Amino acid sequence: MAELENINPSVYKKTEERPLTENELNEDVVDPIDEREVFDLIRDINDPEHPLTLEELHVLEQSRVTVNNERGEVFVNFTPTIPHCSMATLIGLSIRVKLLRALPPRFKISVEITPGTHSSENAINKQLKDKERVAASLENSHLMQVVNECISITKQSQ
Repeated sequence: MAELENINPSVYKKTEERPLTENELNEDVVDPIDEREVFDLIRDINDPEHPLTLEELHVLEQSRVTVNNERGEVFVNFTPTIPHCSMATLIGLSIRVKLLRALPPRFKISVEITPGTHSSENAINKQLKDKERVAASLENSHLMQVVNECISITKQSQ
């Protein structure tokens, strides 16, 4: 097994589960997607190195999710646990894939590293924005196996 980059990451308490409203339970009501709903879709993505979620590591926070329903845009900033995290591209790709699978196709999804939190943020952001590179990644069976492991729902620590 490869040596961990961040052997002892800080772990944070998870946000309480949000109860569904009457409108969300009623399929006949048009209910705009909001930041919390997007956060709930991605908060349980597994970290590639640790048996923790991206929320527990504060890689993802609801305050770094923006939704514009009128323009059909979702924007997510994520913060790697260390400034030289080699898994940052994989984490960003996992977030993007999870949202592509879960959100209606009318949404344009942007996933970027929180400014100033990674030594290679510009290069990684450029990769995550490049539709052709993302499409090529989705065709790589080994990479998709790793992404699917990250986004699969597993029993997490409470």
